[in-house]
This record gives sequence, structure tokens and C-alpha cells, in this order.
Amino acid sequence: MGFDFLADGGADFEHAITVTGFGKFHFSLLAVSGLIYMNTAIGITILSFVLPAASCDLEMDSTAKGYLTAAPMLGMVIGSYIWGCLADTKGRKVVLIATLLMDGIVGVISSFVQYYWVFLVFRFFNGFAITGAMGICFPYLGEFQPTKYREKILCWMEMFWTVGVIVLPLIAWLIIPLNVTYESDTFYFKSWNLFVSICALPSLMIGLWLFAFPESPKFLLECGEYDKALDVLRYIYAQNTGNDPADYPVKSLREKPNAPERSPRKLKLHKRKELSQLMAEVWDMTKALCKPPYLRNTWITCVIQFGLTSSYYTLMVWFPELFTRFEEFELNYPGETTSVCIVSSLEDNSTSSDPYGCQEEIASSVYLHTVYIGLACIPGSIILPLFVHKLGAKFFLIASLLISGAVTIGFYFVINADQNLILSCIFEALTSLGISLLYCIIVDLFPTNLRVMAAALSLTMGRLGALIGNLVFGYLIDLACVVPIVLFAAFLFITGFLSFMLPKTGKETLE
Repeated sequence: MGFDFLADGGADFEHAITVTGFGKFHFSLLAVSGLIYMNTAIGITILSFVLPAASCDLEMDSTAKGYLTAAPMLGMVIGSYIWGCLADTKGRKVVLIATLLMDGIVGVISSFVQYYWVFLVFRFFNGFAITGAMGICFPYLGEFQPTKYREKILCWMEMFWTVGVIVLPLIAWLIIPLNVTYESDTFYFKSWNLFVSICALPSLMIGLWLFAFPESPKFLLECGEYDKALDVLRYIYAQNTGNDPADYPVKSLREKPNAPERSPRKLKLHKRKELSQLMAEVWDMTKALCKPPYLRNTWITCVIQFGLTSSYYTLMVWFPELFTRFEEFELNYPGETTSVCIVSSLEDNSTSSDPYGCQEEIASSVYLHTVYIGLACIPGSIILPLFVHKLGAKFFLIASLLISGAVTIGFYFVINADQNLILSCIFEALTSLGISLLYCIIVDLFPTNLRVMAAALSLTMGRLGALIGNLVFGYLIDLACVVPIVLFAAFLFITGFLSFMLPKTGKETLE
């Protein structure tokens, strides 16, 4: 391979990252980034098991459950853009660590709270934190990859999400049925509290592990920190090849013509003048996303995120609740068939004597069904990275959105729990694939100085959709559940057709 040098001896980034090789470092980075993504799957869907398990202790009816599932989504709406701004100005690694440690600490504390509204506030802060990790892990991983491997590596992240969806119900199945109870006059701690606490620990462990990884060299280069970027590239080279860092063949990097005189990473947030300078930079980047040449891609990705995320997170959080309602119906009316809407209205009429489900336990089949949903994602998680380079991420995104829209309509016509399970599996497999694909596409659509902020802006719209979806679903599931089913199906069809307008990605080097 020839060296791509200018007269000043500087190599471009694509050449510099390519000659580091591809090996041990990249696999370790995929592991930690994948675990972050897996952890977000756990953090976002944990309430699907807390809802039925803590219903009695926290005195939650359907509307209260809707508010609780909406709380972390509201945190995500607020947190996405804040963390995105910080990641594009202060660095990917430091913000990832901050979000993970905050999520872990808040999660552990929330497991000890005794009142519904206090628990709801803590889940808000969990959402606020975890959305930062979710929005940054894809750009962080992608910025270390040569163009040849980037799309395929990013698509393997879907497998980690799938593992998270499988692991969560297994942990819940292991912990929640345990007879773990400590009660006094002012304090209680039960198995669901233990479950919440255990699910918070991975955030702390992954956050601490991230200290061993470097900052994105692409981001450092964008900030004008050429020596630090070169040090990171030497480290990657040594990790991949086993050679001495001094043997790295690139001796200097090509300077960017528009690099800032002072790295934004050096601006101090506690100094008013420098904070004002940082806010001005954030505003300039925001304006850049909202005008050509980025405006078209910005609004398309935001609309797709809104429709896809509102459908996915709302239905995924409520699937265990729906499984529970089917389970109760089939116990009370053996041999009879029903639908999601009918069983919901019957459930609403039958709980006057036990409005908070204090006499109920989560059936084993509910855990098992949720595991099946995760297992259904495995084929897509394997097929995607193997064929994405041939067919393109855009092709898979369009297919996943349109088919999942048709599946959503199918929920209205199911007549028993088995049909509900089959459609739930297909829905989860396709929509989770779509979310991962959109993150992969965003990495290619925007330049380094806007990449995380663009992802954060689309995430904000997605979480806004999820927030609205959870509130609507929690209110309507007992009254007129056909409305949210039709609404979410329409969202998926619209976003599927809108995806045709996205450019093809994965072939060009990152800006």
C-alpha cells in the first residue's frame, strides 16, 4: 500500500487508521461498545418487568404505569441533545463514562426508594443518562474503523442489543420470583428491588472499563489535537500488531484547514467566558444541522426516529403486560379465543377488587415469551453484518420498517396468546434491526464535528415519540386499543417510505 502524504509529510486519516491494522484493539472496542448498547437495551426495557412486579407496592393502575414508562423517555428527550453537545465538544469517551456512571449510581439508589413518585423521578434520571451512552457508542465505535470494515462492524452491534433483550427476562425470571423480602415500619426491600439494583451494576462496570480506552482519534483530529491523535493511532497499531508504537509508519497527520485555534475540549465549563464560547460553538453546530447541505438528512433521520422509536419502545415495554393479560384470560376462560383489545377491556373490568394486582404473580410463560422475542432477533443480527455490504444498510432499513408496519396491523387480528407471541417476535426482530441500522447510517451521513449531535437530535425526536407513545398507550390500552395499533402501524409505513429518500452509505470515508 502506498503512503498518501502531502508535501508537508502529513497522512490523511483514512490511511493513518488503515495502517494501524485490524485486530485485538478493534475487537476489544467492539466488545465494550457492544456491551454499552446491550446495557441500554436492559436499561430501557427493564420497566417491562418492574411494571407487573412492583404494581402492588407502588400502587400503580394502567395510567400510573403509563406515566412510569414515560418518565425515562422524558429524561431521554432532555438528555439526548445535552449529551450530544458535550460529546461533540468535550469528547466521546469522557461523556460515555459520565453517562454510564450516572446511570449506574441512579439505578442502584432507585432500587431502595419506597414511593411511586420518587421512583418515577429516579427513572427519569436513568433515561437522562442512558440516552447519552446510546447516542454516542455508535459514533465512538465507527470513528476507529477503516472504511473497509466500518459498516460491517457497526452492524454487529445489533447482536449485542439482541443479547440484552434475551438476558433481561432471564435475570428477571431468576430474581423476581425469589422470596426476598425485608420489611420494617418505614422500609421494604423485595425481589423486584433487587432486580432493579442488579440491572444497574453493568453500567458501573462498563463505565470503569472505558477508562482503559482512548479518545476517538478522528475527534481529536477534528479538534486540532494532532499529536494526541497520533499517540492514539500508535497505541492502536501496537495493540493490533504487537510491535513497538515507535514502528508505526505514519509520522504526522494532515492538518485540517478549518481546525479550531483552540481545542473545544480545553474550554472550562466553570469559567463564564469560556462557557459562553462553548455555547456559541454548540449553537453554530446546531444551525449547521438545520441548513443545507445537512438539513435534508437531518429532518429525514429525525422523522424516521420519531416514528420508529415511538412504535418500538412503547410496544416492547408493554409486551410483558399484554402477555400477562392473555395469561389471565386463558386461565379464566379456558378454550376461548380473544384479542388484545377485548382482553384489555375485560382486564379493566375485573380489577375493581384488586386494582393494583396485589394478588397476582408474573407467570413463568411471560418471562419465557420475552426470551423467545429476543431469540427471534438472532437470525437478523447474523444476516445483517454478513450481507449489509452487498445490499446496503438502506435496503435493510426499508424492509424492516415496511414489514414491521404490516405486523403491527396484525396485532389487531390475533385471537390467542400464541399468535400474539409470534407477531411480537417478528415485530421485535424487525424494529430493533431498524433502530441499529439508522444509527449506522447516521455515522456516515454527517461529519465528525456534527456526528454525535446529529445522532442526538434524531434521538431526541425518537424519545419524544416514545414519550408520547407510552402516554397514549397507557391511557388507551384499556379504552380503545385499536387507536394506538393503527397509529403505530401508520408511523412505521410512513418512515419506511421516507427511508427511500436517504442516500446510500458505507462506501465513502468519514468526513
